[in-house]
Amino acid sequence: MTQIQIEPHSTSAPATPPADAPNSRTLWGLDPTQLFTRYWAAHGVQVVRQGERSEIVKHAELYLLTDPSSLPLFSLRSVVDTLNWVRPHIMFLRIHDARERGYREWVMTDADGNFVRFQRVYDSPEQLARVVLTCDDDVAQLWQSSVDPRTAWKRIKRFTRKSDRTTQSIEGTVFNRFDDHDVSECVHELVARWRRPDSTVARAAKINGDAWRDPQAKIDATSKFVGPVWVGAGRTVPPGSTVIGPSVMWDDPAVAPPSEAIQWLEIVPTAPPLEPLPRDAGFIYRFCKRGFDILFALFGLICTLPLYPFIMLAIYLEDGRPFFFGHMRETIGGREFPCWKFRSMRKDAEKMKAELAKLNQADGPQFFMENDPRLTKTGRILRKLNFDEFPQFWNVLIGDMSVVGPRPSPYKENQFCPGWREARLSVRPGITGLWQVKRTRRAGTDFQEWIKYDIEYVETRTFWLDLKIIWKTYSEIFSKLSRS
Repeated sequence: MTQIQIEPHSTSAPATPPADAPNSRTLWGLDPTQLFTRYWAAHGVQVVRQGERSEIVKHAELYLLTDPSSLPLFSLRSVVDTLNWVRPHIMFLRIHDARERGYREWVMTDADGNFVRFQRVYDSPEQLARVVLTCDDDVAQLWQSSVDPRTAWKRIKRFTRKSDRTTQSIEGTVFNRFDDHDVSECVHELVARWRRPDSTVARAAKINGDAWRDPQAKIDATSKFVGPVWVGAGRTVPPGSTVIGPSVMWDDPAVAPPSEAIQWLEIVPTAPPLEPLPRDAGFIYRFCKRGFDILFALFGLICTLPLYPFIMLAIYLEDGRPFFFGHMRETIGGREFPCWKFRSMRKDAEKMKAELAKLNQADGPQFFMENDPRLTKTGRILRKLNFDEFPQFWNVLIGDMSVVGPRPSPYKENQFCPGWREARLSVRPGITGLWQVKRTRRAGTDFQEWIKYDIEYVETRTFWLDLKIIWKTYSEIFSKLSRS
């Protein structure tokens, strides 16, 4: 019995497969796997496959370690924060490919070629692939020289300490390099997402918009391109034609150019992401917000002042004076000010912090320990109930802070992520804010969420949003008090 594949049904929109297998086609002298490799090289990443001998390039910023059959595509932005702050020796990535898949249908015939039946094979609804990111060329060499994927995974785990490794799950797409249908989809996605193929492909020349051509292609001046289109060597686009992308016109096999080595030191950098633009709040909003801050701060001081003697007495009985601690933070325009709190830590807390630096559990420049030994018994209670922040009403009253705003942070922390720094220093920091009420507290994501929600607040702030944040904060504090 033999089988013949007929037109596959798919809910995605892959590029139209050519008459012969996509793996045998070239574009600008490069086959699909080489195009995939050039895409990652444009991001400073060298693809290293287990068992495939090639030079490990010293100029690559990262190495993407994968098995010989996988073509993984994902956004580096989703992992760059972890790479910058945690700085792992190696990062294990679990790529969840949740593309909506269809099925393939086969015509089954007997030995004489007579029809027997149709056979339909459904693709799996979700795939999970594992790859590795590392900046260590020795790890890349170790992976490449392994005889099979199982051995490669074992070797790199033995080569690195557990404390030097991290794992992250992300969304992405993973194509099978040896499946022609998957290869067509992979090229389709490369065309859709790769805006600057000329960064690593010398033959790619821009036509207009997102269309790129080979120097040997013949493009009539009256032809139009809608969406991203790649035109290979020897191809002709006749007068008046309209080519709709994402699409590929592969090289004419008769004139296919030879492939050229990647010039790592001459890679054209991709355009950096746009820095966040602070929302231009009008005079009325600023006036109302400042007036609200003054009234709220006065009300807060009047309501909390009766608790001050009891809090100060508890601090004094356990650890003596001082009662207050003013840590230097930055406010609007980068001006420094003492951010006042009831002292919740031991007097030698700063000295202990240097000794505890290796135990830092935060994923960013700040310091955090779940069971911080620097906290006094009184301090733990104050922090649990947020009573340590009562003196910040004074900061709000004198104009250093606002009731709602980004989390106040010191100069040292604000030197990270310049775009984030400039956005958050365009407004006064707040006693509470969007980050405080929306963060998930998931391990390894707190700093990323801090950046995300601070920028979101600066870009979308309104008086109504401030009121919602205050209500959410009040609800959380009341819930803590009711549980105590």
